[in-house]
Amino acid sequence: MDDEKIIEMYFDRNQNAVEETEKKYGRYCFSLAARILANKEDSEECVNDTWLSAWNSIPPQRPKYLKMFLAKITRNKALNRLKADNTKKRGKGEVTLIYEELSECIGDGRDIESDIIAKELGLTIKNFVFSLPEREGNIFVRRYFFMECVKNIAEKYGMTPGNVSVILNRTRNKLKEHLISNDFI
Repeated sequence: MDDEKIIEMYFDRNQNAVEETEKKYGRYCFSLAARILANKEDSEECVNDTWLSAWNSIPPQRPKYLKMFLAKITRNKALNRLKADNTKKRGKGEVTLIYEELSECIGDGRDIESDIIAKELGLTIKNFVFSLPEREGNIFVRRYFFMECVKNIAEKYGMTPGNVSVILNRTRNKLKEHLISNDFI
């Protein structure tokens, strides 16, 4: 079923909307939550919370891209759960590593997670990513939004992990320069 039909089902308050959403995006949302939480039960619960949030958000919201709308909800639910559990060992430290990598260009003693969530910073980063060449932008988004490990990104793009790491490092440096020029640092 296409996304517009699913969204219309939400607007009609048709409970099959959740079922259709789960059929189409269940695996996708689960894999995103699992990359962050590295726990099957927590990931399943997170995805179920995503469906409830979607039900409560549509209407009044009408997402332009349902997949990204659900990804954002799932990601935020998973990060909130991770933070609530206050564990650094889950996810083999990938989330912690990602925040440490970003702290090189964003941090100056501030709480990195809070800065990323801040609307102005988020918009500036979004505009920065859209200004990148497509492959570079996709690699950056896969690492820092979808929290994929470098090895998986490398496999997806037919590159070595070292090559991906170099691209990410250069992109973080560009981001730092961009944030400095926009008075965030």
